[in-house]
Amino acid sequence: MATRRKAKVKTGGKRKKRPVRKAAKKTRTTRKKVAKQAPPRPASPKKARPTTKPASKPTPSRGAPKAVRPAPGRTAQPVPVEQRIGVVTHYYGHLSVVAMQLEPGATLRVGDVIHISGHTTDFTQRVESLEVNHAPVTEVAPNEDFGLKVVEHAREHDVVFKVRS
Repeated sequence: MATRRKAKVKTGGKRKKRPVRKAAKKTRTTRKKVAKQAPPRPASPKKARPTTKPASKPTPSRGAPKAVRPAPGRTAQPVPVEQRIGVVTHYYGHLSVVAMQLEPGATLRVGDVIHISGHTTDFTQRVESLEVNHAPVTEVAPNEDFGLKVVEHAREHDVVFKVRS
């Protein structure tokens, strides 16, 4: 059987590495901040306040709620009425333009106020720009494919309402 020979180690060629000494980090001792105490109050000649809660007022019975009357001299503002006119079919983010499909019988003009509402969308704006086939127009009908410049992000299937005040 053959015996293995140990490999000869060269001596004197390599130096031993010295361990690197790290600089000792200075540790800071932190003191707890002591809360400032308010100066003691001088004894006042006023009456001593009771430490118990005053009796609560009796609650009204659970009958029909009372009608709330508006304050005299103030009239309630009319709530703007919205009419559904269409749905967003596509949103072009780099242009901030929506492509819309109008519902039958609805029209849209420059200057109308619209409200776009969806899952994460809810804003109102005035119509500033309408385009059909890259040509600006002032009014669009239900059978036309058109683009509408918007001020915020919209998504497909968002509902478009025309605001009437």
